[in-house]
Amino acid sequence: MRIRTTKHTATKAVAREKKKLKIRKKVIGSAERPRLCIFRSTKHVYAQVIDDATGTTLVAASTLDTDGVKGANKDACAAIGKEVAKRALGKNIKNVVFDRNGYLYHGRVKALADGAREAGLEF
Repeated sequence: MRIRTTKHTATKAVAREKKKLKIRKKVIGSAERPRLCIFRSTKHVYAQVIDDATGTTLVAASTLDTDGVKGANKDACAAIGKEVAKRALGKNIKNVVFDRNGYLYHGRVKALADGAREAGLEF
Protein backbone atom coordinates (compact mmCIF):
# COMPACT_ATOMS: atom_id res chain seq x y z
CA MET A 1 0.00 0.00 0.00
CA ARG A 2 1.11 3.52 -0.63
CA ILE A 3 0.43 6.71 1.25
CA ARG A 4 -0.85 9.44 -1.01
CA THR A 5 0.26 12.85 0.16
CA THR A 6 1.01 16.25 -1.24
CA LYS A 7 3.50 18.81 -0.07
CA HIS A 8 0.66 20.50 1.81
CA THR A 9 -0.38 17.43 3.81
CA ALA A 10 0.08 17.98 7.54
CA THR A 11 2.82 16.00 9.23
CA LYS A 12 0.38 14.69 11.83
CA ALA A 13 -1.89 13.29 9.12
CA VAL A 14 1.02 11.56 7.38
CA ALA A 15 2.15 9.99 10.67
CA ARG A 16 -1.38 8.67 11.32
CA GLU A 17 -1.58 7.21 7.82
CA LYS A 18 1.71 5.38 8.37
CA LYS A 19 0.41 3.98 11.67
CA LYS A 20 -2.81 2.90 9.93
CA LEU A 21 -0.88 0.96 7.32
CA LYS A 22 1.21 -0.82 9.97
CA ILE A 23 -1.92 -1.78 11.87
CA ARG A 24 -3.84 -2.92 8.79
CA LYS A 25 -1.02 -5.29 7.79
CA LYS A 26 -1.65 -7.24 10.98
CA VAL A 27 -5.36 -6.67 11.73
CA ILE A 28 -7.56 -8.44 9.20
CA GLY A 29 -11.25 -9.16 9.71
CA SER A 30 -12.84 -12.40 8.55
CA ALA A 31 -16.33 -13.82 8.53
CA GLU A 32 -15.71 -15.61 11.86
CA ARG A 33 -13.92 -12.64 13.44
CA PRO A 34 -14.71 -9.32 11.73
CA ARG A 35 -12.85 -6.07 12.35
CA LEU A 36 -14.23 -3.38 14.68
CA CYS A 37 -12.95 -0.17 13.12
CA ILE A 38 -13.40 3.25 14.70
CA PHE A 39 -13.10 6.81 13.49
CA ARG A 40 -13.16 9.82 15.73
CA SER A 41 -13.52 13.42 14.74
CA THR A 42 -13.84 16.48 16.91
CA LYS A 43 -17.64 16.37 16.85
CA HIS A 44 -18.59 12.72 16.25
CA VAL A 45 -17.48 9.13 16.75
CA TYR A 46 -18.13 6.29 14.31
CA ALA A 47 -17.70 2.54 14.82
CA GLN A 48 -18.32 -0.23 12.32
CA VAL A 49 -17.84 -3.98 12.15
CA ILE A 50 -16.33 -4.96 8.80
CA ASP A 51 -15.83 -8.32 7.08
CA ASP A 52 -12.66 -7.76 5.05
CA ALA A 53 -13.06 -10.97 3.04
CA THR A 54 -16.16 -9.59 1.29
CA GLY A 55 -15.51 -5.90 1.97
CA THR A 56 -18.88 -5.31 3.59
CA THR A 57 -19.93 -3.43 6.69
CA LEU A 58 -21.96 -5.75 8.89
CA VAL A 59 -22.87 -3.36 11.72
CA ALA A 60 -22.36 0.36 12.26
CA ALA A 61 -23.11 2.91 14.98
CA SER A 62 -22.25 6.57 15.40
CA THR A 63 -23.19 9.61 17.39
CA LEU A 64 -25.21 10.75 14.37
CA ASP A 65 -27.67 7.84 14.33
CA THR A 66 -27.87 6.86 18.01
CA ASP A 67 -30.60 8.57 20.03
CA GLY A 68 -29.61 10.27 23.28
CA VAL A 69 -25.90 10.44 22.44
CA LYS A 70 -24.44 13.84 21.63
CA GLY A 71 -20.88 15.00 21.25
CA ALA A 72 -17.70 13.00 21.09
CA ASN A 73 -16.62 12.85 24.72
CA LYS A 74 -15.74 9.71 26.69
CA ASP A 75 -19.34 9.09 27.78
CA ALA A 76 -20.58 9.28 24.20
CA CYS A 77 -17.80 6.93 23.07
CA ALA A 78 -18.70 4.40 25.73
CA ALA A 79 -22.35 4.59 24.64
CA ILE A 80 -21.36 4.05 20.98
CA GLY A 81 -19.26 1.04 22.01
CA LYS A 82 -22.25 -0.45 23.82
CA GLU A 83 -24.54 0.29 20.89
CA VAL A 84 -22.27 -1.30 18.27
CA ALA A 85 -21.85 -4.34 20.53
CA LYS A 86 -25.61 -4.65 20.95
CA ARG A 87 -26.13 -4.48 17.18
CA ALA A 88 -23.32 -6.98 16.56
CA LEU A 89 -24.70 -9.45 19.12
CA GLY A 90 -28.07 -9.09 17.36
CA LYS A 91 -26.37 -10.49 14.23
CA ASN A 92 -24.60 -13.28 16.20
CA ILE A 93 -21.18 -11.62 16.10
CA LYS A 94 -19.42 -12.21 19.42
CA ASN A 95 -15.69 -12.08 18.57
CA VAL A 96 -14.07 -9.17 16.73
CA VAL A 97 -10.61 -7.79 16.02
CA PHE A 98 -10.15 -4.23 17.28
CA ASP A 99 -8.75 -1.71 14.78
CA ARG A 100 -7.82 1.54 16.51
CA ASN A 101 -7.27 3.12 13.07
CA GLY A 102 -3.99 4.84 13.90
CA TYR A 103 -5.23 6.51 17.08
CA LEU A 104 -3.57 5.96 20.44
CA TYR A 105 -5.36 3.47 22.68
CA HIS A 106 -6.21 6.13 25.24
CA GLY A 107 -9.12 8.37 26.17
CA ARG A 108 -12.05 8.17 23.76
CA VAL A 109 -10.70 5.14 21.88
CA LYS A 110 -10.24 3.21 25.12
CA ALA A 111 -13.71 4.27 26.34
CA LEU A 112 -15.29 2.93 23.15
CA ALA A 113 -13.41 -0.37 23.45
CA ASP A 114 -14.33 -0.76 27.12
CA GLY A 115 -17.98 -0.01 26.34
CA ALA A 116 -18.02 -2.69 23.63
CA ARG A 117 -16.38 -5.23 25.95
CA GLU A 118 -18.80 -4.37 28.71
CA ALA A 119 -21.76 -5.00 26.40
CA GLY A 120 -20.50 -8.46 25.44
CA LEU A 121 -18.05 -8.26 22.53
CA GLU A 122 -14.81 -10.20 22.92
CA PHE A 123 -11.47 -8.94 21.62
